[in-house]
Amino acid sequence: MPTVESDGVRLHYEVSGDPEKAVLVLVNSLGSTLNMWDKVMPAFENQYRVLRFDMRGHGQSDVATKPFTIEQLGRDVLRLMDEAGSDRASVCGLSLGGVVALWLGIHTPKRVRRLILANTAARIGCHEIWEQRIATVRDSGMPPLAELMPQRWFTPAYRAHHPDEMERVREMVLAANPGGYAACCAVLRDTDLRDEVGSVNTPSLVITGTHDPATPPGDGRALHAAIPNSSYVELDASHLSAWERANEFAEAVMKHLSAGEDEDG
Repeated sequence: MPTVESDGVRLHYEVSGDPEKAVLVLVNSLGSTLNMWDKVMPAFENQYRVLRFDMRGHGQSDVATKPFTIEQLGRDVLRLMDEAGSDRASVCGLSLGGVVALWLGIHTPKRVRRLILANTAARIGCHEIWEQRIATVRDSGMPPLAELMPQRWFTPAYRAHHPDEMERVREMVLAANPGGYAACCAVLRDTDLRDEVGSVNTPSLVITGTHDPATPPGDGRALHAAIPNSSYVELDASHLSAWERANEFAEAVMKHLSAGEDEDG
């Protein structure tokens, strides 16, 4: 199991795909692991060297012993890129992962070739919502969220037709470390990039889900409007569009990344 230490926290990661191709970093959502990308991996691995990892406090990565910020989550990605020998990579993040990707686009543009900001926003939710979520985790642990998240992450039709997948999702959320999950909720509570997002010059793709209750299409359209060099795609999905509409998601990402290859010559 490959790991790397970032600011005293051991991060679990995987590198796969074509070792001769450009690097694509995948940053997962709150409550998930690197396995949330499983359904898009075949398409990505065929064309890129793919780096994915468990965010601190999730999956097989360590839980930090002290609070952390969006900057630290961004620097975790940079540490992983360094470990993989990548000075510059495209970054695809979903939900909290999208906020991390956005932070990188704002603060470390020379390290980012292209951005994919999926089911995310410059400000997700509000202070009260995240305080309530943190209280739920501290009082009851992960079981209530393991039941709630599939309902928020997928449309009713998808849930009805994929019961085995929904069980996998519940198990993934249930296995999340409550302390790590709460710490990441605090990051979202404290992060507001709306005043900075207009500084992003990196070519960006914004992906939304028509039925997403967490980061509705209006959030994605606001990102698209604020980032000058951006394009916008809306999928018939809820929050985990990379899972629910894997083929369309991968197609949109590959089109965006291949445009960069054409421009780079």
